[in-house]
Amino acid sequence: MAKHIMHEAKRCLNCKNPQCQGRCPIATDIPSFIQNFLSGNIEKAGEGLFSNNPLSVICSIVCPHEHQCEGGCVLGKKGKPVNISGIENYISDYYLSMPKTYNVEKKLGKIAIIGSGPAGLTSAFILGEKGFHVTLFEAQEKLGGFLRYGIPEFRLPNRILDTFTENLTKLGVKIRPNTLIGPILTIDTLFRDGYDAVFIATGVWNPNTLNIKGESLGHVHYAVAYLKNPEVFSLSNKVVVVGGGNTAMDVARTAIRKGSKDVTILYRRDEASLPAIPSEVELAKLDGVKFEFLVSPIEIGENYIKCVGNEIIDGTLHHKEDTELLLDVDSVIIAASQGPRSNIVSHTTGIQVNNRGLLIIDEKGMTTREGVFASGDVVTGAKTVVEAVHHTKLVCDAIETYIDNKYKE
Repeated sequence: MAKHIMHEAKRCLNCKNPQCQGRCPIATDIPSFIQNFLSGNIEKAGEGLFSNNPLSVICSIVCPHEHQCEGGCVLGKKGKPVNISGIENYISDYYLSMPKTYNVEKKLGKIAIIGSGPAGLTSAFILGEKGFHVTLFEAQEKLGGFLRYGIPEFRLPNRILDTFTENLTKLGVKIRPNTLIGPILTIDTLFRDGYDAVFIATGVWNPNTLNIKGESLGHVHYAVAYLKNPEVFSLSNKVVVVGGGNTAMDVARTAIRKGSKDVTILYRRDEASLPAIPSEVELAKLDGVKFEFLVSPIEIGENYIKCVGNEIIDGTLHHKEDTELLLDVDSVIIAASQGPRSNIVSHTTGIQVNNRGLLIIDEKGMTTREGVFASGDVVTGAKTVVEAVHHTKLVCDAIETYIDNKYKE
């Protein structure tokens, strides 16, 4: 592995106008960390990566690199791009494994962060390092949010998230696991107890339904529930997964690893339209996952799923007449994306949402309630980790200004 990473790093041309960096949503200084690595300064390379992106090690695993950094590499125009993600992962994982000590001077300002997914973890590190008194509330027993409970461990090892937890504790961030903010502890409770700002980073956990007959049957499950704890599900052999995103790939590959012999993904459009990262699609195929394209489920029965064929005309999807087919199934898993839960909004006044239930914020990340900020999927809908990190950095700057101004008054 190390030899491969060294070889890839040496292929970097150290461009004066690095297009790889331009394609990165968070503008990672790719030539800099590669040159530091080649110069024997791996700690400096890792520190630079973490300073720019606290979730660098995670982004190196789950980002769509083909469309971002590696898609901009000039070597990829006529051949193979530099394996930037592999180099970043090697450096970031090394840096993360180094024992950390923090000597942060505390300042006035108490902040509650709700949710510990990408936006929550990012804000906890940034605001904690700025010296604020931070408490991180997580509804589950361990930190990570969708990173832990929505991405299989064979893709994203839990040890990374466990190390994040250890480092946040060393940084002085207080962690309250198994604590749901909303029905009992509310936003009003937090302000009553002296928090100067609240940052909502709860993500999207409500599965979208297909709204077809049979969705409540006992062998039908939702991807977000399955990935949270696959061990408690008995899927048997014939499994159909409905959806075409990365979550659908994760579900299908997990089902195979848990013993299902015949796993098929149904997607309503053609293969070129799959929203999943191309490399994840290829890995799913290597794992033995089958694909049925241009089909939409219209009914689920006790041992079948009924579908109709589709065609794409001028970019628009149409059902084809007389194309119904039945597929034998033991289990069906629906992976049609997710939406936000309403446990905070329904128990809080002054926080407005749009027609999708997503939080409405201004250009600084503040919701329609004074002192309450938000970022991540609960604002944008399901997006990439790096997009959540990018926006969260901007919101953290706004929170710092908001609190500092508050104490100047």
